[in-house]
Amino acid sequence: MKIVVRSNYEGLEHIPPEGKVIITTNHMSRLDVTLLLFNPVRPEITAVVGAAYKSHPVIGFLVNWAGAIWIDRTRADLSAFREALEVLKDGGVLGIAIEGTRSRVGSLIEGKPGAALFAIKSGTPIVPVGISGTEDAVRSFLRGRRSLVTACFGPSFTLPQLDRDNRDKDLQRFTDEIMCRIAALLPDKYHGHYAGNPRIKEIQEGKLDF
Repeated sequence: MKIVVRSNYEGLEHIPPEGKVIITTNHMSRLDVTLLLFNPVRPEITAVVGAAYKSHPVIGFLVNWAGAIWIDRTRADLSAFREALEVLKDGGVLGIAIEGTRSRVGSLIEGKPGAALFAIKSGTPIVPVGISGTEDAVRSFLRGRRSLVTACFGPSFTLPQLDRDNRDKDLQRFTDEIMCRIAALLPDKYHGHYAGNPRIKEIQEGKLDF
């Protein structure tokens, strides 16, 4: 990481030094996982990584070395779900890319409900993180430049239980909340699918109740 990029971490005080927590992040580059793995507060973070990366010579090696969890996103991967629950049961840190895949457009794409559902089921607080600068970092390195990449962490929060009568609506609302909290940590150009959402400005103004 030191060779390829210049890493910058902000809001580290929001990461609890101990106890279970889910870190939800945006995802624009294969460097994102590495950036989170080297955070100075909880470097023991266990990332949930798509099985498609298994065959990648660098990412595959790094993920296995870090003890991350491979997940098959083409199906309901109950084995990965159980592994993730064990990490949290032991007071660990779980990293989840809420969009479910890498954005190819250099900005946020629509979030998936899996992270919100998992946080609710496990009763685990969420720390959002907005990652910027990684989308062009590899290309810049190949041109002889080291890009500045930033991981900005926001305040933790806990999602309430789902209303049985409005389960799908609540799940969508909670997913949007997580995504807006991530967007609030990023420059406007990264807001993508959530650009113009009034909730982003509310969060930036410190209105964190929802």
